[in-house]
Amino acid sequence: MTNIYLIRHTTPAVGKGVCYGQTDLDVTETFMDEAAIIRQHLPSPFSSVHSSPLQRCSRLAEQLFPENALRLHPELMEIHCGEWEMRSWDDLPKEEVEPWMKDFVNISIPGGESYLDLHRRVTGCFTRIHSGLPAQSLAGSPEGPIAIVAHGGVIRSILSHITGTALIDSFKVFSLHYGCVIRVYGPPESLQYEILSNQAPLEKEQHKPKSFY
Repeated sequence: MTNIYLIRHTTPAVGKGVCYGQTDLDVTETFMDEAAIIRQHLPSPFSSVHSSPLQRCSRLAEQLFPENALRLHPELMEIHCGEWEMRSWDDLPKEEVEPWMKDFVNISIPGGESYLDLHRRVTGCFTRIHSGLPAQSLAGSPEGPIAIVAHGGVIRSILSHITGTALIDSFKVFSLHYGCVIRVYGPPESLQYEILSNQAPLEKEQHKPKSFY
């Protein structure tokens, strides 16, 4: 039976209200404490570890799984925010933001991606990882679980994919906080998921202009 653990990165070192996607942000001083909480919800050992190459994910993967060779996948990076990267959400031009907010699934961020673009590359990568599961380990014992360390948008795309959830509804259905741990399990044709850890932060994340809340 499939066992894949989806892990969102810890708190990134960025100010609240800043738009970021593929910017290679560092982690905050709470990194080790957050990683310790995540570790409590993981079995051992893992057969393979896959991660976004952005350091907020790859550093966490290295910290959690020092015994595993880390496999980096550009397809697991967060949505590309193009011209909006590292700009304040509240300072973005209204004529650019409003159409995107009305249809962020299909409309691309200027110079970046749409949510559908993200979904397509993420689910393609997830399918390759999932379908590549060997039946037996080199030692001849049943293969251990797989870990994927990635971003909120990436994990929502995977969960939408396996549950048939419409992308437009994924933010409402899947409320994922920094450091969340989700186990995907079951036969390939009917994957299910369970949330193992998902602690809400003291301060709510902001990923759109305040006027849209």
